[in-house]
This record gives sequence, C-alpha cells and structure tokens, in this order.
Amino acid sequence: MSRLLRRDNRIADASVMANLERSSLFFASSSLLIIAGLFTAFNYSEKALGILSDFYLLAPMSQQEWELKIIVLVAIFSYAFFTFTWSVRQYNFCSVLVGSAPLATERGIEDSERELYAMHMAQICSLAANQFNYGLRAFYFAMAFCGWFLGPYFCMAASVMVVAVLYRREFRSKTFKTLSRGLVMKSHAS
Repeated sequence: MSRLLRRDNRIADASVMANLERSSLFFASSSLLIIAGLFTAFNYSEKALGILSDFYLLAPMSQQEWELKIIVLVAIFSYAFFTFTWSVRQYNFCSVLVGSAPLATERGIEDSERELYAMHMAQICSLAANQFNYGLRAFYFAMAFCGWFLGPYFCMAASVMVVAVLYRREFRSKTFKTLSRGLVMKSHAS
C-alpha cells in the first residue's frame, strides 16, 4: 500500500482488488448453491435414505440423524456465506480507499499522513483476507464433516486430516516459507 501511494497510475492496483473481491464472491455464491442443495436433500430425506441404504459401507441412520447432519452442514455453509460476503464488503471498503488515496503528485500531504493512510488500507485488506481464509476453512471442515455420513470414525479421521493439511499449508508450506523470508528481508532493510 505504501508503494501504491507513490504511483499515479493505479490500474493494476484496482485490478488486484477486483480479483480478490471476485474470489470471495465466487465462494459466497457457491455457499448459497450448496445450501440450496442441502435443503433439497433435507426435504427428500426418505428418498435419500432409501438410496443410501443400498450402500454396504454406510452405517444405517435414522431420518432424524440424517436431518441433523444436513442441518449442521447448512449451519457451516451459512457461516461460510456470511464470512465470504463480509470479506467482499471489506474488499469493497479497501477499493474505495485505493480509489480515494492521494496521488503521488498531490502537494500538501506529509509523508507521515501517507504512511498512516497506507497502513489503514493494508489493515482493511488484511482483515478481508482473514475473513476469506475463515470461509475457506469452513469449506475444509464441511468436507471433513461429510465423513460423518460414513460414520463417526470417518468424521474424526477426516477432521484430523483437514487439520494436518491446513497446518502444513499455513505454517510449513514452501509458500509460507517464501512469504516469511520476504517479510524478514523487508524488516532487515528498515
């Protein structure tokens, strides 16, 4: 964001913001479609249970059990929807801040004011990214929760697997290490 304030041409910056917003919108609309499908599965519980009873690997379940599982999935994807839409709103706020940021050629604005403005833009963008990550985690854990349809042990195993995958991607991946090196280099340069 500090570099953004040094440029007069911000087409690339606006494009990046639009791209980030579009990703959140995609997942928000996907959440709605999944919720609609889950309500359909809820309304056709008897038929669904009849179809699933033909599968030998699946533990038999009552209609109430099926409906409870569907309700929990609806709750998870509702959380994801609201999280993604909040991310979209925050990216919108950040886009407004980018659009109203002082140009590099503007006079009468001190460097300390520019840095404070850049810090506020960066914080809003970071908050939006965090909400996006929370929504993605809801999708991951919804996938793990689907293991419950196979039985409680499958659900537990899938949950452990999701935690392991998330931990590796967020704290042990090459991407994380590369980003961390970039932050360390920047702090040493300061």
